[in-house]
Amino acid sequence: MPTSSQENSSASTPEGDAALPPRGERSVPVVLGIDPGTVVVGYGAVAETAAGPKLVAAGELRQPASRPVPQRLAGLRADLDELLARLDPDVVVVEEAFARKNIQSALRIGEGRGVVLSSAAAIGSEVIQLSPASARRRVVGNGAADKTQVAKMVAAILGLSEIPGTLDVSDALALALAHVFESGHRGQLNPERGGRSAESA
Repeated sequence: MPTSSQENSSASTPEGDAALPPRGERSVPVVLGIDPGTVVVGYGAVAETAAGPKLVAAGELRQPASRPVPQRLAGLRADLDELLARLDPDVVVVEEAFARKNIQSALRIGEGRGVVLSSAAAIGSEVIQLSPASARRRVVGNGAADKTQVAKMVAAILGLSEIPGTLDVSDALALALAHVFESGHRGQLNPERGGRSAESA
């Protein structure tokens, strides 16, 4: 069950966010993209099948904005741990830090990123950090594409009739899809699990 601090807006497959078989028992890898924050965290998981990427689960983890930052981070960690336990992703792709005009906003997002990175590493997933421009370039073909363009392309790639959830959700799915396209190993499990961290610009 979600924690009391979590409001989960789901855009998932019919099975929802039900627990998946453990990594060692799956025939295809699962890639989880995460768009970090301290109030809203978008997530989207896809399976790398031989026929192309398929949606596994997507939604948001929300923390009350009225809470002090330390309590929001603690709630986020609890919700992330629960999500990661359910999905047990082979790879977690996290949006890389980038320059922002609002320093306070950049600091808050950086704090959220730290929670995501530590949670993913703790379960032994491969951790990838990818810039928003790189993800957009791989998914849309244009690193300067706006969020709506990205959302529409994500829906088209996954064969969905509508954009999956909010723009935070579609951004997270774009991160996962970008890794699938970059890896070029659909349907092949990555033999190197165990918390390796790779950065990609």
